[in-house]
Amino acid sequence: MPEAEARAADFALLKEAVREAGAIAMRFFGTDHKQWSKAHDNTPVTEADIEVNELLHARLAGARPDYGWLSEETEDDSSRLTSQRVWVVDPIDGTRAFAKGRPHFVISVALVEEGRPVLGVLFNPATDEFFEAEAGRGARLNGRPIHVSDCSRIEGCRMIAFAPMFKHPAWPEAWPEMDISDRNSVAYRVALVACGAADATLALNGKSDWDLAAADLILHEAGGRMTTHDGTPYFYNRASTRHPSLLAAGPALYDALFEKVGKLQLPPRR
Repeated sequence: MPEAEARAADFALLKEAVREAGAIAMRFFGTDHKQWSKAHDNTPVTEADIEVNELLHARLAGARPDYGWLSEETEDDSSRLTSQRVWVVDPIDGTRAFAKGRPHFVISVALVEEGRPVLGVLFNPATDEFFEAEAGRGARLNGRPIHVSDCSRIEGCRMIAFAPMFKHPAWPEAWPEMDISDRNSVAYRVALVACGAADATLALNGKSDWDLAAADLILHEAGGRMTTHDGTPYFYNRASTRHPSLLAAGPALYDALFEKVGKLQLPPRR
């Protein structure tokens, strides 16, 4: 099969599977479902995370058995490191919000080749927002093209982040006033920047491949920039799936934010 046809088939498979996964998530959303904490890091997980993960694995890995698989809810298999293509999955990014009945979560799936995403989908079934992108072909929300905002100034920008971070006494200069909101889902934050509903997002704590890969492609295809806080680009499906931080915005605002945070030294990752 020619490469373009194979890519189109992968994209169709991905979008269909994620929509099916969204229907499963909504069976649990707002109900008294089971939830617990993971033993290794005490982060929350629900029965919805597990069922969505199982559906996506059955649909995607089942249809493409030669592709690798990396998911937050599946034990890591190092064979992915030798796979040409790898599905990178977060069944529910924003589990805390999901468990509380708040519609600030997405199903996040990317197809990664040579360290970079070539297909990406983020679906919030509670708000019916379906973000999608294919490398080199733009990004869309519910079928319509999207683009980042043209905001260029930090002052007054719509920032999605943990507000107390900006009041920390370690900052050498005070931050200007911003319109700050927060979302539990990292991927959803980036999606809102991609469609212009927000201007930027910043996080100075660790993120994982599955938080970032699909959102990364969607933001870039919407004209934005997304790196670690010090400007390091993301590469996925490496031995370590962790990244130290996140900075995402339209090009002009990215440059302004990078001036403030680019030289910041974060504590060593554990």
